[in-house]
Amino acid sequence: MDFMFKEQFGVSFLNQNYLSGVIPSSISNASKLVSLILYNDELIGSIPNSLGSLRNLKFLNLAFNRLSRMAAILIIAIGALLNLKWLKKPKSSGGTELMLAAKYERFSYYDLLHSTDNYNESNLPGEGSYCSVYKGILSDGTVVAIKVFNLLVEGSLKSFVRECEVLKSLCHRNLTKVLGSCYNPDFKALVLKYMSNGNVEKWLYSHNHYLDMFQRINIIIDVACALEYLHYSYDTPAVHCDLKPSNILLDEDMAAHVSDFGIAKMFGEGESILHTNTLATLGYIAPEYGSEGIVSTRIDVYSFGIVLMEVFARMTPNDEMFSGDLSLNSWVEDSLPDALQVVDANLIRPEDEHFTDKLKCVTLIMKLALNCYRECPRERISMKDVLAKLIKIKHQFQFLMTVSIYPFCTNFTSEC
Repeated sequence: MDFMFKEQFGVSFLNQNYLSGVIPSSISNASKLVSLILYNDELIGSIPNSLGSLRNLKFLNLAFNRLSRMAAILIIAIGALLNLKWLKKPKSSGGTELMLAAKYERFSYYDLLHSTDNYNESNLPGEGSYCSVYKGILSDGTVVAIKVFNLLVEGSLKSFVRECEVLKSLCHRNLTKVLGSCYNPDFKALVLKYMSNGNVEKWLYSHNHYLDMFQRINIIIDVACALEYLHYSYDTPAVHCDLKPSNILLDEDMAAHVSDFGIAKMFGEGESILHTNTLATLGYIAPEYGSEGIVSTRIDVYSFGIVLMEVFARMTPNDEMFSGDLSLNSWVEDSLPDALQVVDANLIRPEDEHFTDKLKCVTLIMKLALNCYRECPRERISMKDVLAKLIKIKHQFQFLMTVSIYPFCTNFTSEC
């Protein structure tokens, strides 16, 4: 068998290719191998012992070859091991699968396999704790994002079920859109609308990308719209629980979509507070959520305040400069009323036209961010009020730009 296995291989289909000889020892190089299908060939000899060390291997088919008796025994042993790994995984509920079938188009495993070129790493724009997100092209030419859950990671199945439960109930222009799903006992994936401009984190910190003032204002308003919808559009509110720039995706028109609902919470009727394990990202977690696992809509408000500061300061809350008593919020608060000390230097320059009015606009945004960031949940502003204030700031900024063309209007107001 003249074939070399490489580390990046995820799936190998070499069945009915009239392969002959022994299975090469190079199979141990394919550490990311998930499926190995070599049935109905002319393979002989034994199976390399290293096959049993492939921790990600979930599918194995070596039937209808001429392998030795000991090789056959090893196949059975490895098959038992793979089944054991599957048995250790928590089972999904039939209700979730019925729910998916009713709500979304169902794709086959092979549909997704072919759309991603066998889950090629060149089509892997992002990875998370529980999943990998691939870019795929469906048979009709539609470009999609395929979120594949790693079921060998503890908590991944729960994350899949949670995301399905939340997204089946929600539909908003600023939430990630589910197009379909694929599920069987060994494989779970969601097919999502592809966001061609990536996430906000990339646009903030990559040297090849830049967001101007209008784009940043529009992005945060989109996010505020999404959170306001989650918190108030139903009798039972939903809480995202993990808002951060990498979970805010941008489409071809630079409209923002909140994504990743794997740890989101849906309240029961009459509930306003829940207790749970904390799984969110450090730097964006509300204190009551991080220390006591208390979930309410106010924890999203807190995270939004951090994101708001980060988008306009271009500074992550986990930056190495923040230690001891110095944090992103204290750094911003100490700078006010002169936000020039903390605003992204590429956004406002003293030589800019209408520099003073632009600075007032950013100062209002930073003050609003601090009202979201309050330590006490009851002191935080609601997302309804956040959205209203942001829209007012945007209108005033648009008014300012009109003034630059038709200079007959008054200055930017200092309150919002």
